[in-house]
Amino acid sequence: MGNQITFSGSGELDNGLTVALSFTLDQADNETDNETGASSAPFDGHSVTVSSDAMGTLKYFGEGGDSAQNAVGDTAAGNIWDLWDGRNGAASKLKESNGGTNFHYTLPSMIDDLTVALSYQPAGTNDESDTALALTYAGVEGLSVSYAIGSDDDAAGSASNGEATSLKASYAYGPVTLAYSDHSYDSNTNADDQDTTAWKVSYTVSDAISLSFAQEEIDSSDATEPEDAVYTRLSASYTSGGMTVSGNMSEMENGTHTTAVAGDEEYVGLSLSFAF
Repeated sequence: MGNQITFSGSGELDNGLTVALSFTLDQADNETDNETGASSAPFDGHSVTVSSDAMGTLKYFGEGGDSAQNAVGDTAAGNIWDLWDGRNGAASKLKESNGGTNFHYTLPSMIDDLTVALSYQPAGTNDESDTALALTYAGVEGLSVSYAIGSDDDAAGSASNGEATSLKASYAYGPVTLAYSDHSYDSNTNADDQDTTAWKVSYTVSDAISLSFAQEEIDSSDATEPEDAVYTRLSASYTSGGMTVSGNMSEMENGTHTTAVAGDEEYVGLSLSFAF
């Protein structure tokens, strides 16, 4: 239940290509297009995809798309920081490469268990084009490793231009899964540099019960933000038949990158879902 509705569909052409279309209607969407500055309402996100085993997958995002870098750039902890994005003056958020309107291409399989993705965002007014690359390897049972890099450029020579790099790994052994990520952002000015580390431990107690604990730490090099922002989350879920109950306790410390009280907050969430 919400203020969005998504339509999607796909089909195979006579030449073997598969074509898919997706768009989300959201009349309350107040976002603006990265290139034109115009409102994107009533679309919250829309894309068209053409793919085949021989050519790989080419996807065009009209709005709301990830670059190849930020498609794998979520922290190992699951972007806990996003829960407080902009709340109580919280200034801490993950800096990534440009997404939005772009072409996203996933190459066909060249090496077993290696996935290669590229993205390109065309230049716009006062905005250079942006590119990104992502590599993911899953050739060892239980292990997945990803590396991604992408640009975040405005006008040529802008002090805010930067580059985002992500390294991410997870390993599952029996009922335990360990995940770690390191995400760095390097700009033309040290004041915009950032390093984010995160980890998560998940334990499947049984087919019905699972537990996890995760933490993120965002280190900003801005002299006006001397403190590291730290986010933690404890989650649990229970499944019985078609019903799943999930709960989490999350905490933000120094979300303003200072010791101000406004940067400390706790959150408790509970959800109930049914599968019919």
